[in-house]
Amino acid sequence: MTEQGMAEQAKRGRGRTVARRWWPLAAAVPLGAVVGAGYAVLAPAVYTANSYVVVVPTNGGEAGLAVNFAQAYGRLAAQPQVLAMAAPDAGRTGAELANQVAGTTSPDAPVIEIAGSGGQPDAAVKAADAVAKALVSFANTSSKETGVKLVPLAAAADPDKPTTPSKQLDVAVGGAAGVLVGALAMMARRKGTGDADAAPVPTGGPAVVGPAAGPVAAVPTPSREKPESVGSPK
Repeated sequence: MTEQGMAEQAKRGRGRTVARRWWPLAAAVPLGAVVGAGYAVLAPAVYTANSYVVVVPTNGGEAGLAVNFAQAYGRLAAQPQVLAMAAPDAGRTGAELANQVAGTTSPDAPVIEIAGSGGQPDAAVKAADAVAKALVSFANTSSKETGVKLVPLAAAADPDKPTTPSKQLDVAVGGAAGVLVGALAMMARRKGTGDADAAPVPTGGPAVVGPAAGPVAAVPTPSREKPESVGSPK
């Protein structure tokens, strides 16, 4: 075989090795992207509209007071007492509105944003405007005690496109999920391969037979008899 043929064979071998190692990831990423695209096509559309309310002092109070009350009233926008007042104008029950509206505030401005959602643009607009109107009425009943009042700032506008699903976002999320699943599959395969390739540890086997131990020869002990004493000459 020529050197060129050997090089091509080695290149094909490396390609097969890479394919065997990385195929879970290569298959999972496009599969996840396809699942995300399918969700974007099949999921129902949800539209979101925003209505704005501003808090103003009634007697020329400090601006910080209005900001503090805006924070408080923003948390009350989705409370049952406000939603019950908004339900007739929104054409939904208070329980339904609880899952479809939310109030957010700014830390440095006395503005409350009411976000309403629905399956159609007009439904989202009605939810946002109804809750904003109900919040103004609820808060202004205690204006004398609080020293502030709520004033409508901007009505909700018809959204031109749904908030969810988003095709680009859903495809990206699906691809990211595919990366995670593929990586986990690769780790599992590597662990299994490592366990299979590990050398078996012998747990038992024939005993190694050594030379038989014969009787130990007795070692003579030196005599401890006292030597005869030499008598003195008579």
